[in-house]
Amino acid sequence: MASQHRKPRSAGTRVAGIRTPALATAALTSVALLSQTANAAPSDDGKPSLEEVEKKVDDLYRQAESATEKYNAAKEKTTKQRKRADGLVDDVARRTQKLNEAREELGSYAAAQYRTGASAPDTAAFLLADTPQDYFDQNHLMSRLTDRQKGAVDDYVTEQSATMKQRREATESLATLTDSQNDLKAAKAAVQKKLGDARELLSKLTSQEKARLAAIEKQRQEKAAREAAELARQQAAEQAAARQESDGASSDTGSSSTAPAVDPSYATKAEKALAFARAQIGKPYVWGATGPDSYDCSGLTQAVWKAAGVTLPRTTYDQVDAGTTVSLADARPGDLIFFYDDVSHVGVYIGNGMMIHAPKPGAYVREESVFYDGESGIHSVVRPA
Repeated sequence: MASQHRKPRSAGTRVAGIRTPALATAALTSVALLSQTANAAPSDDGKPSLEEVEKKVDDLYRQAESATEKYNAAKEKTTKQRKRADGLVDDVARRTQKLNEAREELGSYAAAQYRTGASAPDTAAFLLADTPQDYFDQNHLMSRLTDRQKGAVDDYVTEQSATMKQRREATESLATLTDSQNDLKAAKAAVQKKLGDARELLSKLTSQEKARLAAIEKQRQEKAAREAAELARQQAAEQAAARQESDGASSDTGSSSTAPAVDPSYATKAEKALAFARAQIGKPYVWGATGPDSYDCSGLTQAVWKAAGVTLPRTTYDQVDAGTTVSLADARPGDLIFFYDDVSHVGVYIGNGMMIHAPKPGAYVREESVFYDGESGIHSVVRPA
């Protein structure tokens, strides 16, 4: 689904404004440290190494989150389709009632015509009339009755055609709803399968292996924190340079920043969004959840910006297009940070290389470095308002 929005980037592609020699050195140092800490070859009994288990679990959680976004999209589609189907069915009921009323009106005209002679007055009727005035009165009455009857027939035919068309649309809509519900069930099953596989893998670890796994995670977080600090240093330096250039009132337009201008009201909205985001810290990640007690990643970002009066779409696939794309070096608090080539994860930037996000199943909403899964995991940055 995400491929409709973004072209996959190659493994070597980097987001503008990130890569520096310092970051590269830190990354290499961390990789070496990780290798020393978690060096575990497959055991003699054929069991996977701890590194392999860790990678598999991470992959499963990522796949579960991707499946969650597909579930969210299917759920949203199903909800819309159900509303449409219900509306069409109600409309058919109204039109059927109107059709019955038109049929009754036709019947009343037919009865009236029968009572008055079943046909318009002719020469014989003129000769039989008591006075010429009686004839003309009768002729006028039948003329009006015929015109009204013709109008009633036309209305009936029009309403019957519209009702039949509406019934066909309602039937098609109900069939589409069934397909959407099947997609929703399949997406839900996919999430549950990935989560079940991950839990099964973790359940087979010994307490010693779990401790070593925690050590690997700690090393990864330390690496991410160093990279976040470097990004914060870069951003501070660039902002200082921009202020200096502005204060100097430079006339050299060629040296102006290429970063998009920030709406003065954006900081105010972002402040409200971040205040709400911080209040959600500690709440559990639950796939498909939109709050207030639990969230998935896009459910959190949607709720965060809703608190600031900005409506975002439900899924990461749509949120990534709901704003202006900027480089990571130009990220401002409140911006959305998207991850992975399939755009299956999102967090809200809070500054200094950090974000608030709902990380994955089994975790809680928390502050974390935007490099929590490495620099290559970052897909793009979007300013939503």
